[in-house]
Amino acid sequence: MDVGSEHAVRPALGPLDAVVEVPGSKSIANRALVCAMLADGVSVLRNVPAGDDTMAMLACIEQLGAGVARDFVNVDVHGTAGRLRPGPLSLDSQLAGTTSRFVTALCALGTGEYTIDGLPPLRGRPMAPLHDALAALGVGVQPGETWGHLPVTVVALDRADASTTTRATVSIRGDVSSQYITALMLIGPYLRGGLRIELTTPLVSRPYIGITAAVMASFGVNGVVVGDDAVTVPAGVYTAQDYEIEPDASSASYPLAAAAICGGRVRVPGLGPHALQGDAAFADVLGEMGCNVSRDETGTTVARDVPLIGVTIDMADLSDLVPTLAVVAAFATTPTIISGVGFIRHKESDRLGDLSSELRKCGIDAGESDDGMRIAPGLGSGAALDTHHDHRLAMAFGVMGLGLAGVRVRDPEVVSKSWPQFWVALDAMSLERGEVAR
Repeated sequence: MDVGSEHAVRPALGPLDAVVEVPGSKSIANRALVCAMLADGVSVLRNVPAGDDTMAMLACIEQLGAGVARDFVNVDVHGTAGRLRPGPLSLDSQLAGTTSRFVTALCALGTGEYTIDGLPPLRGRPMAPLHDALAALGVGVQPGETWGHLPVTVVALDRADASTTTRATVSIRGDVSSQYITALMLIGPYLRGGLRIELTTPLVSRPYIGITAAVMASFGVNGVVVGDDAVTVPAGVYTAQDYEIEPDASSASYPLAAAAICGGRVRVPGLGPHALQGDAAFADVLGEMGCNVSRDETGTTVARDVPLIGVTIDMADLSDLVPTLAVVAAFATTPTIISGVGFIRHKESDRLGDLSSELRKCGIDAGESDDGMRIAPGLGSGAALDTHHDHRLAMAFGVMGLGLAGVRVRDPEVVSKSWPQFWVALDAMSLERGEVAR
């Protein structure tokens, strides 16, 4: 599809009966790639997603000295044993916020200067909490244009001599993006004495911090403590691993939501009861709305054969899935009220304002508040909807189009950020009931 094109969503023919395989978790993959890059030896990462964010991370760690060999969904990473290729280097994050933040922190462990940049929409996204924290650790942080935004040049720490790296302590707000805290956690073991990250406000998106700690433990750094007031990271080194990346729970929300909207059943293989990702709990939210949810070691299934009801929910721990829940809520018989997510206004889009305005184009009564939104029952008719450069809006609108005729999603290729084959999978759900959608 050409940039600026539209994808006309095919409404489902009736209740669904589908098995949908989703990509590996990009959240887990990018964390694992940093650990594998810093490890001594060769790690094998399995079920690595092919989305733009992961591709940007692979390109950056290769520039920083890791050996990378990809065979479809598996990637061999030849680690650097904590020794990055010296700067000056220029690293391109494309549109990947996660990559830009993780790589900015990672470059603090190198030698020389590293310039991190991205495409114009990424330059507009805030980075100041991370840049402030790195500067407090003694890292040179030189903005290319505006403080707290890309491009930025990092002048690496002198880890041999800098006393600021001895049992370092840094302060950061807990109610900003968890990616800032994760970026610091990932480099923490390589600072002398480790790192204590003091939280000056309550921690949001706690499940993502839990993912980071779990991935670090899988690569040999145990003992990360996540508390209400601080995150403590011990000194240590990562060890090479053979590591399986579980299916992406955020991506799984879309086919599971399709079952809620259309009725019938949808199963996502591989997303079992022991998933690391907090977003796996989205299925339980659908359960509160009237769906039947079942999990076993082979996957998660959502089915619906009764009307949906709305929910009142704090989604601070499921913030990426606000667009998914919002489109499901439009098909419910009672209102849905979402709170606790004011910080998602600074994601790829304003995920409260932009989402609400697009839903209203379809006659949906959606209104935003300071920290959430309210969606009342009732549907109008499908319309051409803008994605605002946001893959999560695009995929949520696509799922809505299974149950609301006439939905057209502009700039549909934005889904390549996390699930390049999303539209193929969506069409398979609507037309090939009972077939495996990939």
